[in-house]
Amino acid sequence: MDAALTLTTDMKLVLGLVVFTMAMFVFERIRADLVALVVLVVLGITGLIAPEEIFGGFSGNAVMSIIATMILGAGLDRTGALNRLAAWLLRRGAGKESRLMMMTMGIAGLNSSFMQNPSVMSLYLPVAAQLSARTTLSLQRLLLPIASAIVMGSALTMVGNSPLILLNDLLISANNNLPSGMATLEPLRMFAPLPIGVALLLAALLYFRFHGDGKLKDEIEPNTVPTRTESYFATTYGIEGDVFELTVTAESPLVGMTLGEAETLHEAPLMLALKTGDDVRLSPPGDMRIWVGSVLGVMGGRQQIKDFSQNQFLRMSSRLREFGDLFNPSRAGISEAVVPPTSRFIGKSAAELRLRKQQGISLLAINRDKKVLRDDVRQVKLRAGDMLVFHSIWRDLAQAAESRDFAVVTDYPTGEHRPHKFKIAMVIFAVTILIALTSKLPVALTLMTGVAGMLLTGVLRMDEAYSAINWKTIFLMAGLIPLGWAMDSSGAAAWVAGHTVEQLPEGIPVWLLEIALALLATGFSLVISHVGATIVMVPIAINLALATGGNPIAFALIVALSASNNLITSSNPIVSMIIGPANYSPRQLWRVAGPLMLIYSMVIVLVINLMFWVQTRLG
Repeated sequence: MDAALTLTTDMKLVLGLVVFTMAMFVFERIRADLVALVVLVVLGITGLIAPEEIFGGFSGNAVMSIIATMILGAGLDRTGALNRLAAWLLRRGAGKESRLMMMTMGIAGLNSSFMQNPSVMSLYLPVAAQLSARTTLSLQRLLLPIASAIVMGSALTMVGNSPLILLNDLLISANNNLPSGMATLEPLRMFAPLPIGVALLLAALLYFRFHGDGKLKDEIEPNTVPTRTESYFATTYGIEGDVFELTVTAESPLVGMTLGEAETLHEAPLMLALKTGDDVRLSPPGDMRIWVGSVLGVMGGRQQIKDFSQNQFLRMSSRLREFGDLFNPSRAGISEAVVPPTSRFIGKSAAELRLRKQQGISLLAINRDKKVLRDDVRQVKLRAGDMLVFHSIWRDLAQAAESRDFAVVTDYPTGEHRPHKFKIAMVIFAVTILIALTSKLPVALTLMTGVAGMLLTGVLRMDEAYSAINWKTIFLMAGLIPLGWAMDSSGAAAWVAGHTVEQLPEGIPVWLLEIALALLATGFSLVISHVGATIVMVPIAINLALATGGNPIAFALIVALSASNNLITSSNPIVSMIIGPANYSPRQLWRVAGPLMLIYSMVIVLVINLMFWVQTRLG
């Protein structure tokens, strides 16, 4: 490596673009994806990248792999695979806080090895809300551990996060500028980082088991009210509490009653579901009979439910064995709807309209002239302008709303769920992983094979596949990839590496250089996107390894993993997703997640060096 490499005009242009990109990401004056597009255009106009190659990032393996993981994740979600997992988690972990937290973290980490981190986090937000509602674990004690596990678990495979997906393309690009006679850098296989991911996930589990959870407890203010009690429906309508299951015993006076009669009893809770035999109903009709062994799904305060169950000789359980899947927020929930002047509902009551029996919708309350009506609400005659509060399966709500007798004003999932495709989706996913393990096909092609299978078998429709793709992420990555190429081809990466080596003390250990590189990449990731940090730092890391006698692949892998080591700033999308719901302050994130980030850096350097040492010894 020539440390005295002359700084050319091309190098100055490339380094200027790097500085511009970082400044725009830090100050957020321009959207990140627009910044990437501007960089792409400048690279093409200045000739730093050949015109025929400038859009190569859009068709690269990295971008196609990200598209495929987004679609595969949507397919699994559409069949309810992840909902079933969440329901199992609630059953197995209920009652023991530490076990519940460890199980949730472990499974979230495993999920993140095959899905993009923001997608996994979005699926676990409602899971965390359910766990918080049914245990003494607050959202503050749940969301940061889950987010940490997702970051750590994404290192289990080469498709778990964007930096790792980018890495192989950057390694291939670096081959064009290697010194003559040096062996080419081979792309990493699908499960190449598995030992690193296992070590990181175990480190996160141990950290929160023995230190982090206690730190979170100390950081939470004693008077903090759980987020769920501050919800809109609780403050506006008084609809609050948890969901419980009540099993009817032979001694219960409810035996033989209709659900409508049971609802009129003194201090009766909201009755949202009923199971009799094999018939399981959410929003059951009022004339449905209650028998010995029937299970009621009710909502209310714990003490209210406890008193009602004792008075009516019912067995109370906070563990949702029968209704766990039905009450999953991605499938059902509470909504608001307005009655328009043209509605056929006007002048009729919910009982007359038979909303539960014919449309699967429970009416919980009515907001009329700024007054909330909840007593015997099913008998109230509806008027134009009434705001109705419903509880229903989202699919049933969407179908009922097509009549235009009411207008839903609450955002809710409108996608069609296909639980009958669950087994097909799991078989396709398993075959995809098997191909990735046993064949030498590119990762992107392997994942697209799974995507094609899901589309052909009807697990997903083509329009749903398109909507699953986050085009902002795609444009950000595809626009910045050529910047990484330009860092290599212009010699800018070699110039930075050469001048860095000049400043280093003679005989510095390679492992110390790797730690410094890991911390530097982590620092970049705190202020710019993990994609930007990877594209800027990987070419420099490869050239630095060549200049100091290190392993270029090991250095590049350290940078790619360190670019995801961000648990404290919103430049990491999953951190921005948890700050609001859990009301974390910057101080809390720094105090709790800061030490874990240092552990992360130490673990990846240690395990990567161990991996390559073993690989060398085995030949």
